[in-house]
Amino acid sequence: QVQLVESGGGLVQAGGSLRLSCAASGRTFSNYAMGWFRQAAGKEREFVASINNVPGSTYYADSVKVRFTISRHNAKNTVYLQMNSLEPEDTAVYYCAAVYSYSGYASPRRYDYWGQGTQVTVSS
Repeated sequence: QVQLVESGGGLVQAGGSLRLSCAASGRTFSNYAMGWFRQAAGKEREFVASINNVPGSTYYADSVKVRFTISRHNAKNTVYLQMNSLEPEDTAVYYCAAVYSYSGYASPRRYDYWGQGTQVTVSS
């Protein structure tokens, strides 16, 4: 089992920044690719970004490319999502997820473990 705990969400004005963290425990963190997803009220969960199990290749949804940066620190068992130039459309619950794989995926169905989520609200 892998336990994931997100933090760093909150209320921010449009144009502002937030940094989300996801702390992992339970298994060898470097064996898992990590992803960030988000779910707005009344909408399906959508892919935001993913990073391979060792820091290297990253992937982003077109809607966040350039504005968001995913990173990980394997020695700290933590994955991050730096979010800049936030827009009201970014308002959602943000989830981190882990998959026992070299590479992450855009489909949430491919992930094995999920955190409880952290709310991000961007005011206009």
